[in-house]
Amino acid sequence: MTRARKRSIIKGDLVKQTKKAVFLTVLSGVLWGSSFPAIKIGLEYIDPYMFVFLRFFSASVIMFIAMLFTKKLDLKFAKKSILALGILNGVSYLLQNVGIASTAASKSSLLVNLTSVWVAILSWFILKDRFGNKKLFAIILSIVGVFFVTTNLNFLELTRGMLFGDIMVLFAGIGWSFFIVYNKKFIDDAENSFQFMTWVLFVTVLPLIPFILLSNNVSLNLPVEAWVAVAYTAIFCWIIPYYFWLKGLKHISSVTSTIVLLTEVVVATVISYFMLGEGFTLISGAGALLILLAIVLVSLDK
Repeated sequence: MTRARKRSIIKGDLVKQTKKAVFLTVLSGVLWGSSFPAIKIGLEYIDPYMFVFLRFFSASVIMFIAMLFTKKLDLKFAKKSILALGILNGVSYLLQNVGIASTAASKSSLLVNLTSVWVAILSWFILKDRFGNKKLFAIILSIVGVFFVTTNLNFLELTRGMLFGDIMVLFAGIGWSFFIVYNKKFIDDAENSFQFMTWVLFVTVLPLIPFILLSNNVSLNLPVEAWVAVAYTAIFCWIIPYYFWLKGLKHISSVTSTIVLLTEVVVATVISYFMLGEGFTLISGAGALLILLAIVLVSLDK
């Protein structure tokens, strides 16, 4: 076999891996996008402090049982770096939940999804992830698309909400930017994705525990609807999409992953329109198309 033939085969394999990684990341975005309306429905029956705790506690218990049942749980896998990731994830979710209560939902979505900007900056310095004009253009398209979807070009939306809520949500997005970048840094060295996500999930619960004292649902006397929302967001909006996302992150950059994950904005908007009766306009549709175009660009970027 000639060298040219070998290079062609290797290049073909890399393209296949990239396409599969983008597909898995899209699936993650779809499932994570469905969490927004699910959480909104769940919060009608349970307060945010208990909701976020039960969501991640349930997810971590499920993962630990699965690992114990398969006899694959490795206590040595609980490294300091993974512990730090879990705590960062938990704190970011707390910031988001507290912030959304004090600011407009559309603006909070915009602030959180600025992660595509923060991740690009962090990846450049931490991961030395250099990208060309095509990916830079995709980043710009994604930001514009998110802005269209979340505001409908109604600039009054950006003036709503308290400064405290805005700052909390903004820092949640920045926290997740570090979470995404360091997931990429560690998952490349991780031998077992299940081990990695099990310990990250377990530690995510720890910073949530003290805030249970602020909950109005400590008795856990909750209706069936609340438990359904908790179970759905734990399994279908964290365990499954996080696993898909980690598998995809092994073969694409953190910047590409962040842009592709913006599918969750499109999915959340569409589901909220049909299930919750929230508005969806031509401008929102244009924003969704811009996000999809950005995803196509980064998926084609070699």
